[in-house]
Amino acid sequence: MIMNILTLIGALGMFLYGMNMMSTGLQKTAGGGLRRLLGTMTSNPFKGVLTGFGVTAAIQSSSATTVMVVGFVSAGLLTLAQAIGVIMGANIGTTMTAWIIAVFGFKADISAIAVPLMALGFVMSVSKKDRLRNISELVIGFSLLFLGLSLMKSSVPDLKETPEVLAFITSWSGHGYGSVLLFLLLGTILTLILQSSSATVALTLIMLNMGWIKFDMAAAMVLGENIGTTITANIAASVGSVNARRAALAHTVFNLFGVIWALAIFHPFVRFIQWIVSLMGVDEATSLVYGISMLHTVFNLINTMIMIWFTKQIEKLVRAVIKDKPMPEDASDVRIKYLDYGLVSTPELALAESSKEIIHFGKVMKNGLEYLSEAITNSDNESKFKTYRDKLVKYEEISDRIEYEIVKFLNDLGKNHLSEESKGLVRSQIRICSELESLGDSGESISRSLLHMKAYGRRLSPEHIAKLCKMTGYLSQAYEDMIWNLENSSRIKDIRNAELDERAINEFRDECREKELGDIESKGDAYFETVFYLNILEQLEKMGDFLINVSQAVLRKGQES
Repeated sequence: MIMNILTLIGALGMFLYGMNMMSTGLQKTAGGGLRRLLGTMTSNPFKGVLTGFGVTAAIQSSSATTVMVVGFVSAGLLTLAQAIGVIMGANIGTTMTAWIIAVFGFKADISAIAVPLMALGFVMSVSKKDRLRNISELVIGFSLLFLGLSLMKSSVPDLKETPEVLAFITSWSGHGYGSVLLFLLLGTILTLILQSSSATVALTLIMLNMGWIKFDMAAAMVLGENIGTTITANIAASVGSVNARRAALAHTVFNLFGVIWALAIFHPFVRFIQWIVSLMGVDEATSLVYGISMLHTVFNLINTMIMIWFTKQIEKLVRAVIKDKPMPEDASDVRIKYLDYGLVSTPELALAESSKEIIHFGKVMKNGLEYLSEAITNSDNESKFKTYRDKLVKYEEISDRIEYEIVKFLNDLGKNHLSEESKGLVRSQIRICSELESLGDSGESISRSLLHMKAYGRRLSPEHIAKLCKMTGYLSQAYEDMIWNLENSSRIKDIRNAELDERAINEFRDECREKELGDIESKGDAYFETVFYLNILEQLEKMGDFLINVSQAVLRKGQES
């Protein structure tokens, strides 16, 4: 008996590991396509439902989809209204897993070919082709899932041999509507513990197939699973933004509403499902297993068809419950805005979030350029120069912090769980972060040069200041084009805009340097101002190099994807 229990626990672990491995393999295989799919979503809730269904059916995890959606809302990649539609679709998509388990795990019992499939997966895993290695994870995960399911079925004790235990469990079903609530609670708790609605459905199907519970009690467990699965998203959202918590709450509202109406008409609803399955013309044992999968699907379809018309009302409700936080007086756009570690569990899709953060990083650095221009213009004004110098020192610290957070996030995605294409995106994003951080260093370095010049009792002439400000104007345009390239990285074919900016910056630097060196003999003691001026001019030109380096990294990223 003890060995049976240990085997059951181990088989459950194999099932969960296989499910996770299969999901990872699917993400690697279709990661780029899924990112592009998410990028095409509009505010149309029907399109959101289809997207949620498609993504969940592809990665075989509604929890992963809802956690991903919460992260994308936090990242600003999805509006709250869009997220609600996607969550509805995810609830339908997750029912595909129940059908796969019911058809292949109970009717066809695919575990018989699982081991040969694992052999095939191993052969594919040693291939030099990245796509075949990704598919090998999918195949091996699929095999482990059904091996685990088969072991769970075989390790579950036959209660007919222990009538006392059978009578005890049967007694749970003898309390009318109270039994329905009891098994609903059991389904909720199991999903909370396992953190997988698919695993709960699999256990429910096994219990039903082994005769532990009746069909109506299994139906109640499935309804409970729909409540338990919302907890994963709420846990992920607890450390996220206000809108992320709202998206998770919307998921809870959607599922709770569905469970309430299903409980209100529970027995007629169960009979309706049994009638549908009876039309399929299958044997009694199969009809029970198919019936649970059918109930899971029909429940979520009906719930979506009702709730999709109330998307705006759900949005208003969750906004009323979770109110916007008042912004502190010193609030600014110089902090991490979009990274959400809840998405680390879906690394292929988390790259969209880090891309959003990098765009934000670029905009922050452009603000630093404005402060640099003001520092140059007011280099003779002690109080104003100090104000802008302090801001540039702060921005240098900010650039260090943002670079660290983004690179840490990218490293935590786990490069072993990314496709080769996505590994290339990670390398590109890390390089972009390094170049953007260098822009922060440059701004602080130039302000330090101005400070040193003042310490030596020197000052820039109005002509010098005018030319340096003209150079920052060229840099401002280069910033604009760099940010545009970042925002359109998935579809740009060239970086002519950045190349033109770089050429204009270099030509203006050369023009100013030749003019200054040509006049150097007539400057006398002002020679020292020339040294400081040319040094600042070179540092500004170097900033142009960092800017085009970002666009070059973006172009390579776009070509790889």
